[in-house]
Amino acid sequence: MAETSLPKRRTADGPPRASGSAFLRLLRRSESARAYLMMSPTLLIMTLGIVVPFGILLVISLWTRAGFGFDTTLTLANYARSWNEPIYGTLMLRSFWISGVATAVTVLLCYPMAYYVAFHVHRNKMMWIILMTLPFWTSYLLRVFAWKVILGYEGVINSGLMSAGLIEAPLSFLLYSPTAVIITLAHAWAAFAILPLYVSLEKIDRSLLEAATDLGDGPVARFFRVTLPLSMPGVIAASFLIFIPTTGDYITPALLGGPDGAMIGNLIQLQFGAVNNWPMGATLSIVLMLWIAALALVFLVVTRKVQERIT
Repeated sequence: MAETSLPKRRTADGPPRASGSAFLRLLRRSESARAYLMMSPTLLIMTLGIVVPFGILLVISLWTRAGFGFDTTLTLANYARSWNEPIYGTLMLRSFWISGVATAVTVLLCYPMAYYVAFHVHRNKMMWIILMTLPFWTSYLLRVFAWKVILGYEGVINSGLMSAGLIEAPLSFLLYSPTAVIITLAHAWAAFAILPLYVSLEKIDRSLLEAATDLGDGPVARFFRVTLPLSMPGVIAASFLIFIPTTGDYITPALLGGPDGAMIGNLIQLQFGAVNNWPMGATLSIVLMLWIAALALVFLVVTRKVQERIT
């Protein structure tokens, strides 16, 4: 039987070509094209949910407030004001300091917990993970209010210390201070540190630890030469997951920070709310995002240098 060929389709401007669209042929030949097609829903959601609001925020930041409304003439006056007025820089630096300390405290406290579950728990590991994250199933506001009760002048800590005779008056630095904000943020975001740390530690090849032991390394040397460098991706991920959102937090500083614990998020919320100065609030949001991106890049470069030096 004679072999039949695929029908040809003649175009008006050229020779005949095989039937089928070029797009389908591209999908069959290119793996990257198929990957982009599978990612297209996610890319569309990210574009609509991130890029478009960011563009709107950027445009609003170029406006100025005029009476009870806004002057839509594009200008950089708000950015110049955010740079020249000291209050904005002071709150920005305080936010970075509080978030940085809260991030360091959270990672340092959660690392031993994740290490223990990854290396010393051999059964029901998922149950341990659930138990460690169980307190974080409650509302964020409830946890903040709980810490307000604990750190209050008549709270659990002050009442216990006074009953034991260790102090004569309540400790004033526990509440309405940066200390209260750091403690609350460290507890509120601990779950976001435990999970990436645990995953990073769990993936470490145990044969590498055995090889280090055979070469004469003790537990401490083995940890700093093998475990810590290999778990650095989890440390970096946990640091980013905590530092970025806590820098713009305004609920915890508003409830526990007091005047000395106010952060840039409180000022941004005030600009969008009571002051009704949306252009200035948008400007401060853009500036905060740029500073966070720059600090995250510096942190990433430094941690890579340290990791290379350790290894």
